[in-house]
Parts: sequence; C-alpha cells; structure tokens
Amino acid sequence: MHKCFGGFSAMGIALAALAAFLAVGTIPALAQTTKSPDATHAVAAFLAARIISPQVHADDRVTFRFLDPNAHEVKLALEGSAPVPMQKDDRGVWSVTVGPLAPEYYGYSFLADGVMLMDPSNPLMKPNLLTPQNMVYVPGPASLPWQTNNVPHGVIHQHFYHSNVVGDNRDFYVYTPPGYNPRGKTRYPVLYLLHGYSDAADGWTAVGRANVILDNLIAERKAVPMIVVMPLGYGAPQILTASSPLTHDVLIEENSRKFTEALFEEVMPRVGRDYRVLRGPAYTAIAGLSMGGGEALYAGLNHLQTFGWVGAFSAAMLPHLNQEFPHLNASANSRLHLLWVACGEQDPLVGEFNVELRAWLRTRRVAFVKIETPGMHTWMVWRGNLAAFVPLLFRKKVR
Repeated sequence: MHKCFGGFSAMGIALAALAAFLAVGTIPALAQTTKSPDATHAVAAFLAARIISPQVHADDRVTFRFLDPNAHEVKLALEGSAPVPMQKDDRGVWSVTVGPLAPEYYGYSFLADGVMLMDPSNPLMKPNLLTPQNMVYVPGPASLPWQTNNVPHGVIHQHFYHSNVVGDNRDFYVYTPPGYNPRGKTRYPVLYLLHGYSDAADGWTAVGRANVILDNLIAERKAVPMIVVMPLGYGAPQILTASSPLTHDVLIEENSRKFTEALFEEVMPRVGRDYRVLRGPAYTAIAGLSMGGGEALYAGLNHLQTFGWVGAFSAAMLPHLNQEFPHLNASANSRLHLLWVACGEQDPLVGEFNVELRAWLRTRRVAFVKIETPGMHTWMVWRGNLAAFVPLLFRKKVR
C-alpha cells in the first residue's frame, strides 16, 4: 500500500514530479511535497534510468556518467589508463569526458570513495571472475578485425563436463568456422586458445571477440579456416582465491601442470571425437594471454610431438624456466613451425618477465619471433595479438 495525499498516492506524486522534470528539465523539491521513501526511490530510479552512460561522441570522445549524490569522490577506471577524477553536478551525477579514444572495446568501472562499482546505465558487460566491469565500444572501420561485419559467421559451441583431474564441473568453448559440416569430409586444423588469470572459459569470445576476428580473417582469406578450442584454464582453481597469486610458485606450477593434464586427458580427446580435426603438430597450435600465455608455453614446449605452433601473449606465471622446460634446446627448432612471443611495450605486469623469457630462449638456442606493440596488460593488446598471430598458422614454417 502507498500512503495517499488528497486522493493521490506518494508514488503518483513522484510520477507527477517526474513528468514535470520531463517537461521543464528541472527536479521539483519532492522533499517539500512528500517524505515518502517510495517517492524518493522513484525519483532515484528515474534519474538512473535517464542517465546516458557511456555516451560516445562523433569525435570519438566518450562521456561517462554515474549517479551517487552521497559520494565524496568518484573516479573513472578505464582499461589501459590511470583512474580519472569525475565531477559532480547539482543532481548528484558524476561525469567525465575522455579521449578521443581509438576505435576499440574498453573495459571500465567507477571508483566511488575507493569502492569499485559497475555502471547501472550500461548493459554491455565485461565478464570476469574477480573484477567484472562494463565495456564501451568506440566504433571504427570495417577493416578492424574485431568489427562485426557482413561476412559468413562461424558457430560457438559450449560443452560441459566433470573434470576428474581437477575435481570440479567445468566447461569449454569451441568455434567452428563458416561452412563447417560435422558430417562432411573436410577436416580442420585446431588452435587451443587460453584465457588469462581471473577470466572464465568464455573470456576470448565474450571479451576478446575471437570468433569475430576469425570470421573476418577467414572471409578475407588472411587465415586458414580452423577450429578454435577455448578451455577453462585453472588446473588449481584455488589460485583464484590466493592472495598475491604471482608469488605462489608452488601453486602456479600445480596450476600449469594440472591444467595441461586436464587438457590432454579430458578436453583434447573429446574434441578429437566430436569434431572433424586434423591431427599432428603441423595442424595443432596453442596460444594464450597472460596466465594462459604461460600455460601455452608450458603445454606447448613440453609437448612438441603435439603442438607445432605456440603463441604467448604477455605471458605470465612461469617462475622457474629451467625447471619447467628441462629438455628444451635447439633441437626444438626442427619441430616448431612457430614460437611467437608478444608483449605490450608498456605492460608493467609481465614486461620484465618477457624480457627474461626471450633472453632464456636465446641461451637455449631456441628460435622465436619477438613481437612488441604499444600498450599495457589489456585486451586491446591481446585482440591485436590474436589478429596478427592467426594468419601465420598452418602455413609454411615461420622464422
């Protein structure tokens, strides 16, 4: 029941006030009209619904807005940038305009008095197991590999299974290229594509737009049609709840070892059974970002009889190279079609490790392709890495 005033409910008065706001663009002083919590909540809900955030302008600048009248300080945390202070207006709406931004997908959140909050005005989500955010899309030309274009599209399949290796229920995703026929005679090479720390198995599709990138590259004949398998990367799921996981060497090693075991014993056999795949190292690649980059190196370089193509994007979580790759030496060069080691030039998290990794590979006389691009430890770098890596796969040997 709503409290009534002269035949009108408090909610009705609130709606009338909202109508007045729509008509004249000002907010009547509802506190002088009614003290009903329902009315106050109606106004707050209306204001939140009316806020446009993010707003992408024609010049590629972007305005972010956030309603929080009681906050003392609000900042915008935009992927790839330091937090930016926002300004509050007389309605309690905080805003800031940044850019112009390069055409891309950017993750962001708000820091209200130090607490990370999501944008209630934006339905575009950036899923993550630890720090979910929103995303803003700054559109660009059709030539960008992550743009959705009018080309034939592949299909994303989700599979669920119980892992006896890890002891949990989990999933993996499979991208099949346009024209794939499960009953046809054509078989395809396979790329195993691994996500980073705190992502779920859908990281490369929900955020990385891997399927879109593959669609475009295949349509442009820049990439060989291939199947892409995206498994869950936690061999030791407790790594998600560990404090300072980068310092837990034993846990990191267990995570890589058991992930590789689950990949070989559970995921790869099912993919081989359910999909029309080509077999052998010439037709099998593995790559990943951050934690997944470390796992791709661990699984790939220790199993050259399986993987002939290995890619590491901002690789992390390999604390003891001599221990993790005890037998790696120059003999690998005759078996590897490509070892691709990439990192953002401004990556503060793993940039130093990638320098160490490349130096260590040189001491072992293992040939690799060094890639450095502008950027930090962000999806903007990894989308570009994938778009550059995929066209090299399953062609002639790359050096």
